[in-house]
Amino acid sequence: MPAAVPRPVLCLVTRPVDGEGRSLVETVEQAVGGGATMVQLRDKDMPAFDMCALAIELSRAIDGRALLFVNDRIDVALACGADGVQLGERGPATRRAKEKAGRRLLIGRSVHSAAGAAEAASAGADLLVLGTIFPTASHPEGPFGGKGLVSETAGKVSIPVVAIGGVEAGNAGAVMNAGASGVAVISAIMDSPDPKTAAAQLSKAIGASSPAGRQHGA
Repeated sequence: MPAAVPRPVLCLVTRPVDGEGRSLVETVEQAVGGGATMVQLRDKDMPAFDMCALAIELSRAIDGRALLFVNDRIDVALACGADGVQLGERGPATRRAKEKAGRRLLIGRSVHSAAGAAEAASAGADLLVLGTIFPTASHPEGPFGGKGLVSETAGKVSIPVVAIGGVEAGNAGAVMNAGASGVAVISAIMDSPDPKTAAAQLSKAIGASSPAGRQHGA
């Protein structure tokens, strides 16, 4: 059976090039050491064999401390023993993925609206990555949904909603207070000279604003 989705979620979404010239494995290892609870391996151009080899290497570096998801490639996720697959907006259908791999993989779905989130949840998704929340370097003009989109979406589904897009330590708490179950980041960790510290700061921000954190006065 698939592992449970951690709460709160701090997901590092990888990209092929590290902003500081480190190896991807090194960046992931540091991020998990700082508190990342999920890693999504994303590289649209990498051949399946190479992606599977990299996923296995990342899994060894993570060593059970975080979940490993593979972006879109159900076959790769199954072959390398990943914990889940993250389906893009134009990726395989949620229901088909659930039927094919639901007993072995968690199924994540990227969504951009509350309606899309509700549809993915009804089709069997285990978690949702919702964006774009705030302006980013690649999409400074939007569209982006802000905290309102997080609140609306979280109110329509019972599965975890993970916010992505312009999220950093300074605004992660606001996203959590709006109803998110966690955040996903790329540049906030990948571009940091110290991924472990960057992840630790994000982990602290979302932990303090999670229901458990608020209950204990964090």
